[in-house]
Amino acid sequence: MRVRWIVWLVFVLFSVLPFVAFGQEGQLQSDFRRESGNVKADCGSFSFKSFASCAQELFTDHPLHIAVGSIAPQNGFGAGLALVTHYTPNENWRLSWDADAVGSFNASWRAGVYMKAIHTPVQQIHVITASSEGATAKKSSLTVHPSTIFNLYAQTISLNKLFFFGEGPHSTLAGQSVFGMTQTIVGGSVIKPVYELPALGKLNLALLGEVNGRFVGVRGNSGESSPTIGALYDETAAPGLTSQPAFLQIGEGIRLEPNLFNNHLQLNYLVNFQQFFAPSNSTFSFRRWTIDLGHNFPLYQNSVSSGPKDSNGPDECASAVGAAKCPSVSRNRTGTVGVRLLITESAASAGSAVPFYFQPTLGGSDINGNSVLSSFQDYRFRAPNLLLLRENFEHSIWGPLGFTFAADEAKVALTRGDVDFGDLKHSFTTGLTVRAGGFPQIFLLFAWGGGEGHHTIANINTSLLGGSARPSLY
Repeated sequence: MRVRWIVWLVFVLFSVLPFVAFGQEGQLQSDFRRESGNVKADCGSFSFKSFASCAQELFTDHPLHIAVGSIAPQNGFGAGLALVTHYTPNENWRLSWDADAVGSFNASWRAGVYMKAIHTPVQQIHVITASSEGATAKKSSLTVHPSTIFNLYAQTISLNKLFFFGEGPHSTLAGQSVFGMTQTIVGGSVIKPVYELPALGKLNLALLGEVNGRFVGVRGNSGESSPTIGALYDETAAPGLTSQPAFLQIGEGIRLEPNLFNNHLQLNYLVNFQQFFAPSNSTFSFRRWTIDLGHNFPLYQNSVSSGPKDSNGPDECASAVGAAKCPSVSRNRTGTVGVRLLITESAASAGSAVPFYFQPTLGGSDINGNSVLSSFQDYRFRAPNLLLLRENFEHSIWGPLGFTFAADEAKVALTRGDVDFGDLKHSFTTGLTVRAGGFPQIFLLFAWGGGEGHHTIANINTSLLGGSARPSLY
């Protein structure tokens, strides 16, 4: 209960800070008047064209819009409100605040406040001209340097229906149980681009850091057809079931996102190291490192990434820092072939264990909404260690509608020595995607393979298209 009061105190603080400290009430009123005028203009008549523009206004504009998205697999579709506001104290800094709250029909909910401080110093522009008549000037290499971004956030999520089948790759469907979980995350992170050296600038290299307090509560669920988790498992089979201490979680990482061969190859490499400390019960302290290697091959020169942008909050979809509107629906041909390798390994001291609620999962979608081995049930395999190899293809069909296909080979492991390419489980997924301007991306998927039947998935992203990801729940 004390943690909830802390979250809502931080929520109120972040909400009033831009107005009390910086005198932004006039700007906010101006933003509301502008939004009111946009709503009247876009929603005042009834036609197919006005319907699309009205929906984009209601679901993406700021400072206030309707917030929608899937909360977590098995916990339904959430709807609520989001408040977004900005403040620019000087030419070197841009501040933004997001506050949102959504709930679903099974009484699951999420509420959070997210602040960004973007360092935007004025860059020196150098003009290069031909040294003499007839000489050829060098090809321009003018680029916009990425910004250093500081994040502060406080988020609570309450999920009433999560599955636990037991730990390890050999769990069975007969072991399915149900539990509920509430997690509060209070912390901050920083993204520091490194571009002083030309070689590092071309790599688009950034250093990452985070400090989080994590407060988890696990509860049983006796209202489902499957038994509650406590009826089938104890502390030995599900570490952390009987008690959940508070955690201090620290992380450091390196990210590389270069575009190579005239943008025919886009890399997204991440190496991350995290430490989870449980001061009140050190038997649950552990360390985790992650290697995530993504390779995208755009099929067309006009293909532009619509992935998360560090400068946006989860409720923002601006195409660039300072942009007032979300991008419109593109009707250009876009297509991408991708290959991804993900390895996650954890280590705990002798006598310690990784709590089951912080272990990554494979099957359906994980707790963050990422589809992995989608033909299996949600959260089907769970362990401290994971390996995933994915090949995917996505192509536009018409306007916002697209087609996707993916093949997954993956496994979980109880020990790091078992993280290898042997005995991988497989799954195939195909379906439709909808990328409509800044509206959250929609997935309608059918998955098969793997020997446990098939799985139909309908999912709406938890953030606006182009919005940054929310804090991971594991």
